[in-house]
Amino acid sequence: MINKIISRLSSLREIMKETKVNACIIPSTDAHMSEYIANHWKCREWISGFDGSAGTIVVTSNKAALWTDSRYFLQAEIQLKGTGIELCKEAIPGTPSMIEYLSSNLKKGDTVGIDGTVFSTQEADSIKNKLISNNINLKNNFFPFDTIWSDREAAPQDQIFVFHEEISGESHASKHKRIMEKLSNVGANSILLSALDEIAWTLNIRGTDVECNPVAVCYSFISEKEKVIFIDKEKLNKESVQYLTENNISILPYNSVDKFLLNLNPEYKVLIDTSKLSTYLNSSINKECTKILGTSPVAILKSIKNKKEIEGFLSAMIKDGVALVKFFIWLEKEIPLGNVTEMLISEKLIEFREEQNLFVGESFGTIAGFNNHGAIVHYHATSESNSTIKGNGLLLIDSGAQYLDGTTDITRTIVIGDASPEVKHDFTIVLKGHISLAMAKFPKGTRGDQLDVLARQALWNEHKNFLHGTGHGIGHFLNVHEGPQSIRMNHNPVTLEPGMVTSNEPGLYITNKYGIRHENLILTVDDGCSDFGSFYKFETLTLFPFDIKGIDVELLSKEEKNWLNNYHQTVYEKLAPNLDCEEKGWLADKTQNI
Repeated sequence: MINKIISRLSSLREIMKETKVNACIIPSTDAHMSEYIANHWKCREWISGFDGSAGTIVVTSNKAALWTDSRYFLQAEIQLKGTGIELCKEAIPGTPSMIEYLSSNLKKGDTVGIDGTVFSTQEADSIKNKLISNNINLKNNFFPFDTIWSDREAAPQDQIFVFHEEISGESHASKHKRIMEKLSNVGANSILLSALDEIAWTLNIRGTDVECNPVAVCYSFISEKEKVIFIDKEKLNKESVQYLTENNISILPYNSVDKFLLNLNPEYKVLIDTSKLSTYLNSSINKECTKILGTSPVAILKSIKNKKEIEGFLSAMIKDGVALVKFFIWLEKEIPLGNVTEMLISEKLIEFREEQNLFVGESFGTIAGFNNHGAIVHYHATSESNSTIKGNGLLLIDSGAQYLDGTTDITRTIVIGDASPEVKHDFTIVLKGHISLAMAKFPKGTRGDQLDVLARQALWNEHKNFLHGTGHGIGHFLNVHEGPQSIRMNHNPVTLEPGMVTSNEPGLYITNKYGIRHENLILTVDDGCSDFGSFYKFETLTLFPFDIKGIDVELLSKEEKNWLNNYHQTVYEKLAPNLDCEEKGWLADKTQNI
């Protein structure tokens, strides 16, 4: 593989030389600014060999460097070894920014090339302005992979399907009306939707174009009188065509979106979300149209789940909890026999979830890391790294499922054999952070970054930390990661609102030893009013016990013990009716009071 990467970099540099491009930037995104992307757009992975979901590579005539975040530091070190690509660790002191790297490796008047179809307007403008200040040019139409990637997959052509109102809880017509109201409030009368999950939510459609994410590759233009979906005809069947026609949604080819934008009626006032619309499509909009910069209204509308969606989440959590009970019973029986590996864990989780009603697939690839592998935040076992689960240690399992009525995402860290006092201590202080956030009550208008400290305080008290976010939004039978809300150290102006489903997942990672993460999904709900206004709290949705064997009970306060005991009681009460006698006994043991 190393030789392939070196050869691919050489081919890229030949194209750069021919087109007088001195450096190029290759991101992880697709033409829709997606986090998880179809194979067609995995250019960064193809050119570098690094397959983490986040990362950007810069290639010059004689150097290359890849930037990624803390989730992937250890993985990237392994996958980049021998390729000549330097790893640059984001948010670590001393790590140069991409612009600093380019400025130190290029000279005045040089040109940096990017593929403008896979860079958001915001990102492209930021890069351009920073390069200009260093007297370096930016070329937006650099498309080398059309030439050098000979066996590149075509864009996916899977057929879409209708996500009916009885599951979504709201018709497309109702959503269209609410979107137009939001647009009108900022002086706009139209928007081009590019984010695949926003299109899926708005049109009440789903697809299978992206692994684990039930979305379809398309665009959609929305105005008061005109609604268009840009999608290849191969992706449509009789039912979907009838549904789109009944909802007055015109159908145009996927690759005609740029021509459509060039010929837009000048009366259109188009909302531009610069973080989601590619710089290529932004530049394609008729110059006579008015552009209004803002945030896509779909993001916030989609994040606040309706009654039917919440019911679906609750149903999915029960099904997922039942599947996990069956899985962990199997796991405990098989580990002493020496039969369990990290890769087998992923396979068996799918098997047990497949037995559940309305199961569609995984919501992301399972992360199963034993001992030192658990310290690699987004570790995925390979045939070379695949560990057998044996002896003493910690097993971190982060997994999730897509059910037709809801999406799940859960992490449990399990003690294998005996746990040392050090392991129990770390296990418990991470759990304290999880419980603290789960118990939070906060006034209306509170942001996630204002609550983030609750999940970290016990760690910070010991000069420990984790570098990933504490919480991300969850889609309803959509992307397992969605915005606009988050809970993390970084400032995010979006406030937490009733109906939002967010993860609660503090962690701790000790390199070459173990990783610990405790994750549930939480729903923001009303908690009443006082003279000081409205207050909210979290309702925990996920239903599966934490491993009592890992807990140092002396480190928990009375309030924390009460929360854990009450949570475990709820888990038992919700799951037991769906279990047989053996399974009920197992769950009763795992949810006993501490």
